[in-house]
Amino acid sequence: MICVSIGRTRHKMVVAEHQALAERGAELIELRLDWLSKIPSLERLIGDRPTPVVVTCRNHKDKGRWRFDEEQRLTILRAAIVAGVEYIDLEDTIADKIPRYGDTQRIISHHNFDETPEHLADIHADLCRHDPDIVKLVTMANCPHDAVRMLQLVESSSVLTIGFCMGELGVPSRILCGKYGSPFTYATFSSERELAPGQLSFDDMKNLYRYDEINSETEVYGVIGDPIAHSMSPLLHNRAFQKEKMNRVYLPLRVPKGNLAGTLKDYRWLGIKGYSVTIPHKKEAMSAVDHCDEITQDIGAANTLFREADGQWHATNTDFDAALNSIRVGLKEGGASSDNLEGKQVLMLGAGGVARAIGLGLVRAGAAVTISNR
Repeated sequence: MICVSIGRTRHKMVVAEHQALAERGAELIELRLDWLSKIPSLERLIGDRPTPVVVTCRNHKDKGRWRFDEEQRLTILRAAIVAGVEYIDLEDTIADKIPRYGDTQRIISHHNFDETPEHLADIHADLCRHDPDIVKLVTMANCPHDAVRMLQLVESSSVLTIGFCMGELGVPSRILCGKYGSPFTYATFSSERELAPGQLSFDDMKNLYRYDEINSETEVYGVIGDPIAHSMSPLLHNRAFQKEKMNRVYLPLRVPKGNLAGTLKDYRWLGIKGYSVTIPHKKEAMSAVDHCDEITQDIGAANTLFREADGQWHATNTDFDAALNSIRVGLKEGGASSDNLEGKQVLMLGAGGVARAIGLGLVRAGAAVTISNR
């Protein structure tokens, strides 16, 4: 399930967004009471709520915006429980001050906005000592390995655990946490209103990544690069998977330069089936796999990695054929008498990894190539 966080300064806007999200298919809403500019009115916020809610109220120490005193905060949280909200989110520092009551489920949470500590299991064990129905552990990913460690913790936990990493490096864990047992993940109202680093919009989580359809059998693919947020590959591939009714998801995977080989080893635990490769990893990708085909070796850059049934990883380059086919189609559509490239004079702008593949293809097709580069 996707839990959508609402953080607004006015009660009126919280209520309006809650209703709008319910109409868009949201099933669970987090009400960030600490964002409100006035003391929260629970009657206005939850009296006629269109969906179940998680009530959260964080102080500045926990990266929240609560502007009133601490006792008022605790009173509001207790009042929400008495009012019968579905979930209450309590930081581990205050959980013992707010007793269980009624049917409200307790989410005992811990956030680290700086790093993903090595002792995750110890933090998780401590959270389990505060009478949780659900444990929530969210940390900042400073390397791709952090997201893998978090998902491993979620899968191995005997207590229902929401666990993922923040930041761009943590995005894969936000999308995949349900695959490993997390009862829900978090999203924001829109891409313009991120409430936590790396948080995706509800529309992207629901419609682009189809989070609610991801299960233990879902095959995972992705594009590796740095930067990666601008890539259109997730949109292209996820739409294709959806149209073909494939139980697959395609992720943006930011991998800093120099970290490719180690990250590919870490991601083996995720069972990723294949990767698209973009800058700056196209050359390094060739040496990070078991086999590299001849054309890719000649090009000197790979743009696709895939795993065969025997578990061996292969590197190839699809730019070679794709570029030549596109140029030939363009010649035909442009009215050329032939799509033969023999003897054609070609000006190629750029000299990166894609250009290496296109240049080799053109030369082998008999074209005379001139390269212009900054």
